[in-house]
Amino acid sequence: MSDALVDAEIVVIGAGAAGLAAAHHLRAEGRSVLILEARDRIGGRAHTLMTAPGFPVDLGCGWLHSADLNPWVGIARTLGFTIDETPPGWGERLVRAGFSMADQENWLRTRDDFYERLEEAADGPDRPAITLLEPGNRWNTLLNMISTRANGVELDRLSAHDYQRYEDTELNWRVTEGYGALVARFGADLPVRLDAPVSAIDWSGGRVALETPRGTVRARAAILAMPPTVIAAGAIAFTPALPVRKQEAAHGLPLGIDNKFYFHLAGDWPEIGKNWHISGAIDRMGTGSYQLKPHGRPVIEMYLGGDHALELERAGFTATAAFGRDELARLYGSRIRSCLTPLAGSAWTTDPYARGSYSYAKPGHADDRAIWAAPLAERLFFAGEATSPNFFSTTHGAYLSGLRAAKEAIAALESR
Repeated sequence: MSDALVDAEIVVIGAGAAGLAAAHHLRAEGRSVLILEARDRIGGRAHTLMTAPGFPVDLGCGWLHSADLNPWVGIARTLGFTIDETPPGWGERLVRAGFSMADQENWLRTRDDFYERLEEAADGPDRPAITLLEPGNRWNTLLNMISTRANGVELDRLSAHDYQRYEDTELNWRVTEGYGALVARFGADLPVRLDAPVSAIDWSGGRVALETPRGTVRARAAILAMPPTVIAAGAIAFTPALPVRKQEAAHGLPLGIDNKFYFHLAGDWPEIGKNWHISGAIDRMGTGSYQLKPHGRPVIEMYLGGDHALELERAGFTATAAFGRDELARLYGSRIRSCLTPLAGSAWTTDPYARGSYSYAKPGHADDRAIWAAPLAERLFFAGEATSPNFFSTTHGAYLSGLRAAKEAIAALESR
């Protein structure tokens, strides 16, 4: 929508999964609502791009994690989207790499022992998750690499308590048309103003005033459905300033770094199966994970996490493509180089409205999620995956947080 900004009863900042969920609930309850979105599109960190060969690719979220309880599954089916229930095959990385059955069993024992130590550590003081690795274990690098995929950060900077609190039913599906396309469709009929970044919020009075390049919007309440990294960077000026503990929580919940890069695969490759998952390497951090022929399409999705993802993002598109080609050539031979055409890639740390991929808690900051989620003065409410106690880093965690914030805002307005 491109018309001038207008006041609303409740303003939602951010047209990602959390903001859209909040707005849907508010409108269903008969509340006047307006969404302010800084980008020129709906979806936030859910972003589907249509590539030249005609295949949609997800530059942001791609998996319906915990699909048996994920509300986006029902939304997708209601909106006519297709759910691909093919398992991701993440547990087959050692099989694809040719490890023996004994090695695979040893890995599973090591992994399970690590997660058991995480659970036991929940009763003690928080600490870096890396301290729970068994010294000298051959699989420590793989556990650390998996953390960069799951959390976007290496274990030495990750809260053990936070890692343990994440809940997952281990059922993962995909949206054939794209998860980002689904989220965008979900918000298509909501009152969203694009290209309207909020630069200042005055919550000193009985109403909230929000400054944008297109003017000031006033509301009885505002829901901030944006990553804490945006607040930590000082992108929004608050009057009065946010409480110190709120500011500390924004810094304690940074966004990890995960990026995707897509290749079109030409030619006949019978040795590459549909929906296969492989790792470029098992024994080093500087490697990619690859989803081969997702949905049966001639595409390879390269997934990069942690410091290695940041290094390649800074190196640029061409360098990232060269890295992927080199690694795939080591796996499938030099012939594959000429068959790989770069299609698209993400660079989430350079997005000023994200500054990363999804949230993790620093050691000692696992409880900051509750602090970041807490309302202020019955006027400011907070949503987004970073506020979820157990489903952080997921789009369904963001959705549920939006519902929670909307209900809090309605209750506060009714009490006032």
